Amino acid sequence: MRNTYELINAGDIDGFGDLLAADFVEHQGGPGYPPTKEGTLDFFRDLAGAFPDWHMAVQDLIAGSDKTVARVRVTGTQRGEFIGIPPTGGSADVELIDIMRFDSAGLVCEHWGVADMLRLMQQLGVMPAAAPA
Repeated sequence: MRNTYELINAGDIDGFGDLLAADFVEHQGGPGYPPTKEGTLDFFRDLAGAFPDWHMAVQDLIAGSDKTVARVRVTGTQRGEFIGIPPTGGSADVELIDIMRFDSAGLVCEHWGVADMLRLMQQLGVMPAAAPA
């Protein structure tokens, strides 16, 4: 699982793709991207273009028999278009939870993820921040 983040951080999306099974299924992918291996790779290529300094840092990692869960801190600066949002120059610092299931060959065959998209949109300035309670 750590290798997936290291390859994405290095901008090696093809290398990341080598860790995904041919029949990979994405359960919570980017909007407008097919839930397939190619759709996921396209999403990460677009993400790398929008956030060239994108960095994923594993905070916690829990491994089971065929599934692994990670809490990840993601940082970056939006320099290109992202899911239809023009470049804002805004900095992102959000957390996400990833669950990956591995097949018998050790490849990622399924992914579920939850990202704090509200906080990301607020940090990019496309949604107002909530007023303090």
